[in-house]
Amino acid sequence: MPGPLSSLKVLDFSTLLPGPFASLLLADMGADVLRVESPTRADLVRVLPPFDGDCSTSHAYLNRNKRSLALDLKQAGALAVVHRLVEEYDILLEQFRPGVMDKLGLGYEALKAINPRLIYVSITGYGQTGPYRDRAGHDLNYLAISGLASYTGRRESGPLPLGMQVADIAGGSLHGVIGLLAAVVQRQQTGQGQHVDISMTDCAFSLHAMSGAGFLAGGVEPQMESQVLNGGSFYDHYRTRDGRWLSVGSLEPQFMQQFCAQLGRPELAARGLSPKPEDQRALKREIEIEIEKRDFADWQQRFAAVDACVEPVLGLAEAVEHPQLQARGVVTEVPRAGRAAQRQIACPIRFSDGLEAPRHIGVAVGAHSAEVLREIGYSDEQIAELKAGKVLG
Repeated sequence: MPGPLSSLKVLDFSTLLPGPFASLLLADMGADVLRVESPTRADLVRVLPPFDGDCSTSHAYLNRNKRSLALDLKQAGALAVVHRLVEEYDILLEQFRPGVMDKLGLGYEALKAINPRLIYVSITGYGQTGPYRDRAGHDLNYLAISGLASYTGRRESGPLPLGMQVADIAGGSLHGVIGLLAAVVQRQQTGQGQHVDISMTDCAFSLHAMSGAGFLAGGVEPQMESQVLNGGSFYDHYRTRDGRWLSVGSLEPQFMQQFCAQLGRPELAARGLSPKPEDQRALKREIEIEIEKRDFADWQQRFAAVDACVEPVLGLAEAVEHPQLQARGVVTEVPRAGRAAQRQIACPIRFSDGLEAPRHIGVAVGAHSAEVLREIGYSDEQIAELKAGKVLG
């Protein structure tokens, strides 16, 4: 069955993580995503370990269900190819620094003149405007500039380098998809496209949510381990006797009572509701002492059937085998040419009508170049000429 986005045709000029993760979601939901890739400069994700055979596992995942056109945008003939593509692919996703696509003749205004329905999504570190628009950055920098890193960590050791790319994915990828789909809905009403400007720093800033509301309207600036949800209360992780960890989120009274009963310290429950920092620090120490008395497996067993908002901190290998995640089908088998299927993270969005099974893992640069050009009217002779002129890879 075609996916809910099967009517969308997307040109994807992005590299690395934010844009490709956004277009992965679109492709998984049925969009026709065509990656436009350089035939001379490899995307870092293609050469990033680990590898499964000769293929980067990150590339194989991020680029599944997408086709690839190898096009050297610096060659004169490339512009005409993109112009013809834009007549049919009326959504474009790019991740260059501001001004780069304009220099190539592929900026929004130039392409809008060819197709007024074009939705043009730009994902950058700092956005299309402002003094930092041309500044380089990575996920760690965007979290720092946005203020999120300032209260994510421990007082003694400072901000934490997070294990996942929050600004890239929650900031760039997910907000990019939201903006793109909102523009599609508006285009259905007006017939016109628009430029969607996604700043990963802006979007990371929006993730302050409760803390941001507290500061902007109430003047309370968050600090490390100062709030209920960032280590300022018993809501935290605790080390077991054998060096593993439990997450304890027993905020509500009924959950706190269950938790303390399993600790064998029911009298501690009353302290969990205290707003006083000194009470919370004392409670945390009591919990630390109790959790350290037993091994991880023992605590897992004790809390498995108890509704106390206490769960084990699992490694990725353990998470894959967890019965809840298995029941939800978070891992899928993706076909690949000439070899056994590859296990990958499945599309996490569930539809009652279902989604089409994944078609293939990420492909080689230019794997679909000739196929795509024939679809938009190029003859075999013209394709050969483009290859000879090094426009195509």
